[in-house]
Amino acid sequence: MRPAAFLYALLFATSVCATEERSSNVPAIHSHAWSPGEQRLGNGSTIYYQRSGSGRPLILMHTLRTQAEYFAGVAPRLANYYTVYALDLPGHGRSSFDRVNYDEPYLRAEVRDFIELNDLRDVTLVGESLGGVLALTVATEIPGRIARIVSINPYDYGEKLAGGIRRSRNGWILGLFTLFRSHTIETQGALAAVLRGGFHDPTRLSPDFVRLVHQSGRRAGFRRAEYSLYKSWYSWIEARDLYWKIVGPVELLYTSFDWSRPEEREDNRRLLRLEAFFTIENTGHFASLENPEAVVRAVLNFDSAAARRSSAP
Repeated sequence: MRPAAFLYALLFATSVCATEERSSNVPAIHSHAWSPGEQRLGNGSTIYYQRSGSGRPLILMHTLRTQAEYFAGVAPRLANYYTVYALDLPGHGRSSFDRVNYDEPYLRAEVRDFIELNDLRDVTLVGESLGGVLALTVATEIPGRIARIVSINPYDYGEKLAGGIRRSRNGWILGLFTLFRSHTIETQGALAAVLRGGFHDPTRLSPDFVRLVHQSGRRAGFRRAEYSLYKSWYSWIEARDLYWKIVGPVELLYTSFDWSRPEEREDNRRLLRLEAFFTIENTGHFASLENPEAVVRAVLNFDSAAARRSSAP
């Protein structure tokens, strides 16, 4: 057996055991009343979404390699104040897998089209990681429709295939895509190990969520789309060139144990012309999974503050 294959098999065995021993610490995946839907876009692709609540529209955009249920601990609370749209981003979850290059410009255009086709206005964009970048770049394309932006741990850094996640303690696993590309085998145990690398407290990772995301990864065409996302990692860094165009209120949030470096966070603050960014303490990269209460508080507090500023004489 080749060394890489042996290590992969060993990782699979150990991480599956670790996953099964953990209890769920986040709300059940389908515990809230959602209205699921699919939006067909002009190019024939589809975006799956879950809708809940009433009020001004708020769009939730998840991290790399997850899906709408990433926000299971956030969306039910926000739905008390907004009409919440939790998307499966293109190339993820139950959205279509098309023979395209899943880089940042492509995902940006797809989310923009979703907003325009649903004629959403006065929109609050809330994104984490990959979604955190999209919250910023989509706003540059349709500024008249976007009211507020919350970008959490924007995923605009890295050194090699798959980007910043390779800095995490288990991110080396994604190096297998360098060797096997779209033919890489992703076990549930390996997926759990990679996700745990984005937590300050790994026991906060729900086995239910791992199983759900792994199941989505078994859909036909998923691995090709996943590899396309990973090999397009540099497009997320290049997206920073658009940040200066953003108008309107922006909240930039980082977690204390995010993979980004202090100088990268400070660079983004300057690009966005912000006085400061805010930090969620004792939390890893996957903030809405590990500390959903803090994410909800940050969104609601920012919205209240922005509303007060806009109504001031």
